[in-house]
Amino acid sequence: MGQTRPQRGSRDFGIFWAAQTLSVLGDAFALIALPLLVLEATGSVARMGLLTAAGGAAAVLTGVFAGVVVDRLDRRKLLVACDLVRMALYALIPLVWLTGPRIWLLYAVLPLAEAVGMVFAVAYVTVVRQLVGGERITAANGRLNATAATAGVVGPVAAGVVAAWAGPVAAVAVDAASFGVSALCLVFVRFGQAAPPDPAASRQRLRRDLLTGASFLWHHPVLRTLTVLLSLFSFLQLGLNDLIIYHLKHDLGQNDGAVGTVLAIGALGTIAGSLLVARVRYRFGFGPTWIGGVAVCGLALGAVGWARAVPAVALLTAAFFGAGATSGTCSMSLRQEVTPQHLLGRVTSTFWTIHYAAAPVGAAVLTWAAQHQGTAAVGAVAGACCVGIAVLAVFTPVRVRRPEVAGEAA
Repeated sequence: MGQTRPQRGSRDFGIFWAAQTLSVLGDAFALIALPLLVLEATGSVARMGLLTAAGGAAAVLTGVFAGVVVDRLDRRKLLVACDLVRMALYALIPLVWLTGPRIWLLYAVLPLAEAVGMVFAVAYVTVVRQLVGGERITAANGRLNATAATAGVVGPVAAGVVAAWAGPVAAVAVDAASFGVSALCLVFVRFGQAAPPDPAASRQRLRRDLLTGASFLWHHPVLRTLTVLLSLFSFLQLGLNDLIIYHLKHDLGQNDGAVGTVLAIGALGTIAGSLLVARVRYRFGFGPTWIGGVAVCGLALGAVGWARAVPAVALLTAAFFGAGATSGTCSMSLRQEVTPQHLLGRVTSTFWTIHYAAAPVGAAVLTWAAQHQGTAAVGAVAGACCVGIAVLAVFTPVRVRRPEVAGEAA
């Protein structure tokens, strides 16, 4: 098990780790504040879902080009620039809100912030392998996700308190400040030797360059199947936060503080899943770990709308997030392990673009259906579909214990 531990003593990994934790802390504030701003002004879960869908759509569109950008630019400078841009965008909201609510601004800022966030996310994935050895990737990803989730525990609770005391706008201001601190931390990170340039990049036109990641995914049997299955899964799960918020506020009559507490407890599940994923994968292999995680997500999603007590909602949310962290860390680590470094940006962005393409539509559909049919019925149908995805995966190449060995030459 010694090989599953990242380099704890690495100065650069430690700073990088801190920067991501700060960034996610701010995101946790936005996760609560932006939907609450919409709900406060409109009282509509459908409008909340529309905002989520708009942000998701922007991320998907940006994902088409993000990998090309990441593979051709200095990744450290790119990470810093993305944090600074997001700081400026989120800072606009509290400044404009001084003159009164402007819902249109949210629909302008969030898509832009999500687009920049997609570039940041792709670059983030590509540099992890530069900071830790290949055999430590799963454990490193798990630790990064766990500490980010720890910030997610503090963030929703603090955001709920701030929103109840000073309003959601103040929580957005905290979000903006967190990106500035994260950018400052990243300035001092040394990522080591950069990825060698793609020898074919200078000869490729943009269209062909964009297809490079898709070609790699297509020729890798496990990644090819995983992309399809995750496309179905993402359609069902992107709107989960909105469903939980709506269920708590509308169905159970809870306040903003309860919303923050439930999502914070959910983040505890993410911490547990992230810390355990390396050990679970080591023992059971990739396939059983990923399939089991998706199945648990389905069971939790199917039950959350029927829960009538806040503690039950919190436990089901924790189960969903924990299982999702386990399966998500597995799939991300697999891509990092088997993809050549000079292709990692394009493969990552292509993977995310494809499997998130239908997610914004799914978020809008689920929240619209929840407003008209209720969260219990919608959650039950979505959960059953998630379990079906896990069952389907048993009959595909994803089921194997060590796909990185079986398909590495592809």
